[in-house]
Amino acid sequence: MILDNPLRRLAATHPAMELWWDSSPLVYDSWLRSEGQPYAGEGLFVHTAAAAEFAASSLLRGATTNPPLVLQVLKRSPEVWGAWLRERVAAQPGISVREAMWQLYIEIARRGAARLAPLYAGSVEHHGRICCQVDPRDQADTRVMVEQARRIHAASPSIMIKMPGTREGIAGVRILTAEGISTTVTLCFTVAQLVAVGEAVAAGLAEAQDRGTTAREWRSCAVMMLGRYEDAPQMKLDAEAAGVTLSEADLRWAGIAVFRKAYHLFRERRYPSKLMAASMRVGPIVDGVTRVWHLERLAGASSVLTIFPNIMETFLHSYRDLPITAEIDAPVPADVLARLLRIPYFCTAYDEDGLAVSQFITHPALHATAESFAVAMSQIEEFAASHMR
Repeated sequence: MILDNPLRRLAATHPAMELWWDSSPLVYDSWLRSEGQPYAGEGLFVHTAAAAEFAASSLLRGATTNPPLVLQVLKRSPEVWGAWLRERVAAQPGISVREAMWQLYIEIARRGAARLAPLYAGSVEHHGRICCQVDPRDQADTRVMVEQARRIHAASPSIMIKMPGTREGIAGVRILTAEGISTTVTLCFTVAQLVAVGEAVAAGLAEAQDRGTTAREWRSCAVMMLGRYEDAPQMKLDAEAAGVTLSEADLRWAGIAVFRKAYHLFRERRYPSKLMAASMRVGPIVDGVTRVWHLERLAGASSVLTIFPNIMETFLHSYRDLPITAEIDAPVPADVLARLLRIPYFCTAYDEDGLAVSQFITHPALHATAESFAVAMSQIEEFAASHMR
């Protein structure tokens, strides 16, 4: 095991920093046999004879999934899941396609949680969690999402329920927090959304305490989707209209600036939710080396950084000989920030009052991302239907 690998040095920049796997734990073995083979000895996971598991000495402390990542599990092992589904359907005459889909979806989350069980059982810091998202097609229906969340939670206490950063989703987070159910709020692209999550979680936790609800197993995260925010076409459209030319470095700084501002507000206000950076991208290239600023520039944060396998590969390769120091409190370069502040799309995200709660669902990045998630959920449902014929 290489003790001084770049990810380990990144994690060491803050005692409360957590590095997570941004994919289902169920795909780790196949990744390790292919793209991840060069990193097999890096201590990312602890191995058993049967499979890779998370344990107390694992470098990665949790996992995040969403409908596209669940669909990836099905595509990698269609025969396994098809057989499982046919057996379930045979035992439940008259089961609907939607119900079969939910049983399949939750089983994938439950098995993923089982891979994290050694870490979860041995952690006093609430590590060993996996995030499982409610149906993105219901992002505007609080009641339905809360019902789905309770059902997912019943599969394993280590599952954190992913709720969307819409008005209705955040309202559901307050309800679930009051019940002691752990949540992660996804589809956040603005400081306004992240602050609304912090406020809702604080209110829900106060309600839980008033009710005497146990919060021993509870925790909360609020997600800034960096790459999805930066990739939205509206960013470049607004920049062009303002006469601003954006480099790849400028785009990376845009997401980092929003995250850092939210991070400082969370720290000042002591919100009981932990910020999570997700949807990372590589870049920019500096002096001929591909950097990962979405990790490098957030070093030193008391946050969760959930990392796609391809981002992990690039970081492990590029940062072998590069220093990694705490940068979370460093200012965004003044000239870069001045340039970004000329772009309405950026200002909406950077300003704490840039969006009203009722407008969250209209944000271009939220709309596009939720739509892609909904397509994946429909494909999961189609997979279930194909094994019921």
